[in-house]
Amino acid sequence: MGYLRLDEVCALNMGQSPSSDSYNQEGNGIPFFQGNADFGEMYPITRVWCDKPTKIVNRGTLLISVRAPIGALNFATEKSCIGRGLAGLTVKAGYDLKYIYYALRYKEQELNNRGTGSTFKAISKSSLGEVLIPDISIGKQRDCVKKLDLIQRTFVDEKKQIVQLDRLIKSRFIEMFGDPFTNPKRWEKGLLGDVCDVRDGTHDSPQYYNEGYPLLTSKNITSGKIDLSNCNYISEEDFIKINERSKVDIGDIIMPMIGTVGKPLIVDIQPDFAIKNVALIKFGKAVNVRNIYIKALLESDYFDRSVISKIRGGTQKFIALGDIRKLEILLPTMDMQQKFEDFAIQVDGLKVTVQKSLDKIQLLFDSLMQEYFG
Repeated sequence: MGYLRLDEVCALNMGQSPSSDSYNQEGNGIPFFQGNADFGEMYPITRVWCDKPTKIVNRGTLLISVRAPIGALNFATEKSCIGRGLAGLTVKAGYDLKYIYYALRYKEQELNNRGTGSTFKAISKSSLGEVLIPDISIGKQRDCVKKLDLIQRTFVDEKKQIVQLDRLIKSRFIEMFGDPFTNPKRWEKGLLGDVCDVRDGTHDSPQYYNEGYPLLTSKNITSGKIDLSNCNYISEEDFIKINERSKVDIGDIIMPMIGTVGKPLIVDIQPDFAIKNVALIKFGKAVNVRNIYIKALLESDYFDRSVISKIRGGTQKFIALGDIRKLEILLPTMDMQQKFEDFAIQVDGLKVTVQKSLDKIQLLFDSLMQEYFG
């Protein structure tokens, strides 16, 4: 199997940002996309229109972000204007654009490695054009696309089940306890910081080593799991010092406070790690709340509107510990909380089953991507 350069199989149209006085939010002109921040779950999200467009792409054009983070991909759903953060790709005869999409998706790390610049990496047109694409017949390209699309559709359908199960828990929460804002069932109230031990991890930046004790930060809490695969390591001395202030135990709730804030999880593994810039909610002395109830509350719209809406910071968002401690919460009877916990555990069991299926689908997808483009 041979290879061809991307600019041999595609026409590359690098974006150019129009004058800011041509932007509007009234729908005048055509949609304007600057970079991958405009890319939604499935399609680009129109936030701004432009009535004096510069670089224009037509419906169906493959869009790729060329400024950090490089490599986000999507398809234009209508005639649009693209800024400097994007490039538009259209295939030449004999090539399938969706095949190019999957090839570039596989090469995302390579694309980022090709980026230059100290504070804001970007990839040039010439460097983008040098990316190699496996040269196979159009029939084989479409066969690859057919298989990968099928797996992708299955993956999306399975993910929708996870979302539906999460909604089921939220619906049950409201059904049992009522809206926390209006408290129609007239539950007793209290502050989260009064009923639980609410603290956070270290604010210091200890020295890092190639091995030692993991230091968990917000980036290590993803998709409802603890992921220590890319964490920093600290010395035993710093580990002990940090844990004097914020030792994590099984059953505690930890929650990111910086960057991707919120998204709490209950610690269910042996916590042989320390935490930094992560909220810690402990239940050792709590007598009128259970951890699964509090987790559901922290995942609710009530928490979003009461605390997340107070997020501080410019480019680096963060929640203040004081705002978490001052969150007013309902205090239903322990019997009601136990009934909710039993229900949530059952639903979580279903989620585990679906997640295992998702993991298998992802492995199959990754295997085929390696076979086709590796």
